[in-house]
Amino acid sequence: MKFRATLTGFSAILMWSFLALLTVASGKMPPFQLLAVCFAIGSIPGIIVLLLRPERLQLLRQTAKVWITGIVGLFGYHFLYFTALRHAPAVEAGLIAYLWPLLIVVGSTLLPGERLRWYHIVGALMGLAGTILIVGRNGFHFEGAYAVGYGAAFLCAFTWSGYSLITRRFEAVSTDVVTIFCLATSILSFFCHLGLEETIWPENPAQWIAVLGLGLFPVGAAFYAWDFGVKNGDIQILGAASYAAPLFSTLILTLFGFAEPSWGIALACLLVTGGAVLAAHRMILRRSDAEQTPAEAAE
Repeated sequence: MKFRATLTGFSAILMWSFLALLTVASGKMPPFQLLAVCFAIGSIPGIIVLLLRPERLQLLRQTAKVWITGIVGLFGYHFLYFTALRHAPAVEAGLIAYLWPLLIVVGSTLLPGERLRWYHIVGALMGLAGTILIVGRNGFHFEGAYAVGYGAAFLCAFTWSGYSLITRRFEAVSTDVVTIFCLATSILSFFCHLGLEETIWPENPAQWIAVLGLGLFPVGAAFYAWDFGVKNGDIQILGAASYAAPLFSTLILTLFGFAEPSWGIALACLLVTGGAVLAAHRMILRRSDAEQTPAEAAE
């Protein structure tokens, strides 16, 4: 169960890897407008499940703590992320925001029954190093004038890592609640759009398809998968493996001609992959042993 749940969580990381490509393909829709539309789309599968199986509605009876955690996690993360991008250069803000996987790994020591091993920390640091190579391939230029943006990026990292760690403590709470998290995030993003942005809609069917893809996968199914993964899988492995998202994203952009290949990306690939394997090696070995034992018994 734990292995399958960890793989489910990793599927969220894979879906987030397509975020940049689909966002580029979606046209010039402003960030909060795009979030409002995509999270509305992302809530539809959960709504359909609840309509088809109305008995699951009782699973939505949760404490205020659950709702506050989920809504602050999803909406708060995105609000702080876009605030950071508005007040600081994207490269530096993005790197600071991507401290969240490392914070998850380190913060897992606060969870009951979890033990932090050296290979979890080293694996996460290798992933962070790979991310630095990717995000900062043209150099970093931290300046005091962007302090507000940097601060928002730090809060962004702590928000998502905090959400993930607290969600782990709600393992008895059904993933159905993510449907409401998505709906609330859509509504709050819509109000932010009204107050901060000009409305711009996609110009052609290809852009609408990209928006639909965003809503169904990186800004939809990914959050359901992540919720299930962090509740039932190995959260330390998921934290370290999360650094694969910017790597895969860069590789996908390169494949589609939006980025140039380089030796730095190749080295980042080795660091991120090696870090993820190092962090997960005990689980991989246990899985291998578990599969080998029945085979030997059959012989």
